[in-house]
Amino acid sequence: MFVSTVASAQNAMSAGQNNTSADAYPAAPRDPALKPVFKEFGGKPGLVALMNDFMDNLMADPVTKPYFENADRNHIKAELVDQFCVILDGPCTYTGKDMAAAHRGMNIDHAAFNALVEDLQRAMSKRDIPFRAQNKLLAKLAPMHRQIITKH
Repeated sequence: MFVSTVASAQNAMSAGQNNTSADAYPAAPRDPALKPVFKEFGGKPGLVALMNDFMDNLMADPVTKPYFENADRNHIKAELVDQFCVILDGPCTYTGKDMAAAHRGMNIDHAAFNALVEDLQRAMSKRDIPFRAQNKLLAKLAPMHRQIITKH
């Protein structure tokens, strides 16, 4: 399951196996090696469809819904499309905030973060995105947990 994939990445970082500072981690680290994965996600149209399903999942989930019900969900979806597109080396530019600034004051705990990951996993599975491709994206997103989880 993806929560275990993200948890493994979190544990590795906590053990000092990641030499990237959480404060300096880019919000959308472009990886040219993931260009084939971008295609497996269906390109930008596939990411748009994925974010629609993802937001539906977030709003249906009682753990994550409070974080999104009063937010500009269309803006969030558009930012996530661009962020994921850049990470997967698609033809996009991410101009959104860094993860610390975007999540400041939200008091996100591990349970909420893990619920969000599960909601994303369900959306990717619904879209028939190959498991390997899902894991490659999640491996790039996992280091961001340090900037997103602020409530321990």
